Amino acid sequence: MADSWVSADSIRAGFASAMSDMYQREVPQYGTLLKLVAQVNSEVLEQDPAQKRQLIAAGELSRLSVERHGAIRVGTAAELSTLRQLFAIMGMFPVGYYDLSQAGVPVHSTAFRPIDDRALSLNPFRLFTSLLRLDLIDDPLLRAKASEVLAARDIFTADCRELIALHQRQGGFSQTQARAFIHESLETFRWHQQTTVDSATYQALSQQHRLIADVVCFPGCHINHLTPRTLDIDRVQALMPGAGISPKAIIEGPPRRRVDILLRQTSFKALDEAVSFTDCEEGTHTARFGEIEQRGVALTVKGRALYDRLLREAGSKGDNVTHQQRLTSAFTTFPDDARLLRQQGLAWFNWALTEAGEANPEAIAAGAGREELIERGLVVATPMIYEDFLPVSAAGIFQSNLGDQGRVQIQGGSERGVFENALGAAVADELALYQQREQESLRRCGLIPPVGQDAEK
Repeated sequence: MADSWVSADSIRAGFASAMSDMYQREVPQYGTLLKLVAQVNSEVLEQDPAQKRQLIAAGELSRLSVERHGAIRVGTAAELSTLRQLFAIMGMFPVGYYDLSQAGVPVHSTAFRPIDDRALSLNPFRLFTSLLRLDLIDDPLLRAKASEVLAARDIFTADCRELIALHQRQGGFSQTQARAFIHESLETFRWHQQTTVDSATYQALSQQHRLIADVVCFPGCHINHLTPRTLDIDRVQALMPGAGISPKAIIEGPPRRRVDILLRQTSFKALDEAVSFTDCEEGTHTARFGEIEQRGVALTVKGRALYDRLLREAGSKGDNVTHQQRLTSAFTTFPDDARLLRQQGLAWFNWALTEAGEANPEAIAAGAGREELIERGLVVATPMIYEDFLPVSAAGIFQSNLGDQGRVQIQGGSERGVFENALGAAVADELALYQQREQESLRRCGLIPPVGQDAEK
């Protein structure tokens, strides 16, 4: 029977597609955004055949149109732990720990995502998942009320819980079970206009921080944004107003470069959506928005240290033009060439033999340098796409879409141990995952010895 189980990759792809369809119905501007991103990507590929060939060779083009990341927020350890079990069925695992309380956002987070090359190439769907820091609510009575409200809800349907348990017992799903699982799982992330609290409780939580109200006051952990990947985020940002979409003030992340690094993000402003409270009062809630991202190469520890230093030096300005100019000026010392990034150990790469390299194993075994092998056409090194998130950018997106009202007054310290206890597992170190993937690609090429033998880089 196990041979007929639906793969985790297939379940993840089906779930991601269903979530995108649902969010497009709930937030029509997201559908407009998808069309805009598809238009810009098509234009970029038409105008830059070299980039198109590179994306095809790296296996990136096939995933581009389906690539998404989303973001959700939960209120309790039990919710987070169940989500970990749910996402594991889709081949998504917790990677990275993000303490957003340092930026005034009362959550800490991880990203559930695929981790191996094959799964990432098929569908790299990611869900940035945040757990509310109730300890950062300074009013003890309000903190107790929030805890009481969260304890009374169940964000998962009974059938969803049963299907998770079934998968754990039998080790897989049939086609029928997989379809049911996607359907039931989706209910957890659906928008609910009806809140679980009265208007006074909502206002009190919102005054503490709007995100607290967003997490506590609804029956589910509604998806609050989905993010397609673009090849030219500056072009999308410029076109958004003409499509009736109001973008945030600045593009978060590094400046525009020939060799993209890490992650650039922008978004349209959150919607004011009608809600109903339990005391029959009507109001509005502002939380859900649309986001766009442009992804570049993943950086090593050395590369991240340089990036972080230059980002601090650049500072931030309110208008995007000035902000991008400051970034560009600050980042002139960050190499904008793949060869230099490799030579200086600033970024991670996937290594592969070309047809000529496969036909000449003796040339590989002779021990020539890697750059020489690339120049001779025996080996290719492809920049490894950054699959994760930047804490500063994540906090900036959250704050810009929730407004400045009701920020927490005291920043919390890092609570990684508390988060992992709630999760029921350790979060993977994203830098270690990139290093492991590069080392595996080097071994496949014969450029470093197999595991267990002395390896020299």
